[in-house]
Amino acid sequence: MAGSTITVRTDPEVAAQIAFLAEAMDRSRNWVIEDALKQYIQAQSWQLEGIKQAQASLDRGEGIPFEAVMEEMDALIEQTARTRDA
Repeated sequence: MAGSTITVRTDPEVAAQIAFLAEAMDRSRNWVIEDALKQYIQAQSWQLEGIKQAQASLDRGEGIPFEAVMEEMDALIEQTARTRDA
């Protein structure tokens, strides 16, 4: 499969870690870098999608007010403290 070439500058320690992983996994440095990029893109895409969904939820008025969340957290903390002290 033909691909695009990207040049990346990195510090020597990162380059050494890439080389170490490639050798340990019997893969090329290119494979290690591409796999890392794919994982990063997947994680960032997942987070961005979650943020977009949360923003849409807030736009629809489905959010929970900060004060209500803090009251519930305070109640849970008090309950946990009482249980621990008992």
